[in-house]
Amino acid sequence: MAHTTVDPASGPEAAPLKTTPGAPTPAGPAPVAPARRRPPLALLLALAGLALLLLAALAPGLLTSASPIETHPVEALTPPGAAHWFGTDQLGRDLFARVLHGARPSLLLGLGATAFSITGGTLLGLAAALGGRWADQILMRLADILLSLPPILLALLAVTVLGTGSLNVMLAIAIAFVPGYARIVRAETLVVRRSGYVEAAVGLGLPRPLLIVRHVLPNAVGPMLVLATVGFGTALIAAAGLSFLGLGPQPPSPEWGAMLSQGRRFLSTAWWVGVFPGAAITATALVVNVLGRRAQARFTRRTDA
Repeated sequence: MAHTTVDPASGPEAAPLKTTPGAPTPAGPAPVAPARRRPPLALLLALAGLALLLLAALAPGLLTSASPIETHPVEALTPPGAAHWFGTDQLGRDLFARVLHGARPSLLLGLGATAFSITGGTLLGLAAALGGRWADQILMRLADILLSLPPILLALLAVTVLGTGSLNVMLAIAIAFVPGYARIVRAETLVVRRSGYVEAAVGLGLPRPLLIVRHVLPNAVGPMLVLATVGFGTALIAAAGLSFLGLGPQPPSPEWGAMLSQGRRFLSTAWWVGVFPGAAITATALVVNVLGRRAQARFTRRTDA
């Protein structure tokens, strides 16, 4: 009797293929790799801006050969052009060179203020969380009082007491920002102190100083370091504000806040003297905030996972 063969690929209801035991199974479709998401344009621009800022702060001579302090009275208030990309100021100094060389002192003011704020906030937060009920009450009520004052007003009060200069500006801004960081460290320390691995370390007899350094401090300071990237932009603007008032680095040192203060007198006749330093402050704050928000979002997703 003749046998009929059924084509498995024919007909609307194809018959299933029968495989012989031990025969190789036909390979299925290859798994499709998930498409990699491209970084947002804002992040790419922020990274490019950060690279340019670091280059200007570390090696401004690679971007310009002009002197930031050499005066040329004959070329005073020259508008932007091929010879002077950002024009010249009232003393004939090249504004492009001054903006580039002003990146280092301006960024150092923000970095120094942020570093002092983190250090002071960490010490006060740990003391409040681990020092007992009375220490917690006294330090946190003091922090509440300082937080009730506008930060720039508190910084002005501090720099009035400490005096002018770069170091005093950093300390004044740090005093204004320390209470916020202290509350963050205190909250994180209280959570870490009640965690299982800390209780296990206490049960094993780990000395208290070693326990704080090895377990409490890294886990309590980690979230604050992410928030500090956002706070750096605020500290930079505050430092520029104090320099604008003449309380920061003194002339002829190029600094964006001081340059903006000098340029405000020429906005009607030579707008470039004040616009370019102000644009540098704004661009730097935007770059830092974009990168800081990105880091904060990644940290939040990692902790929630």
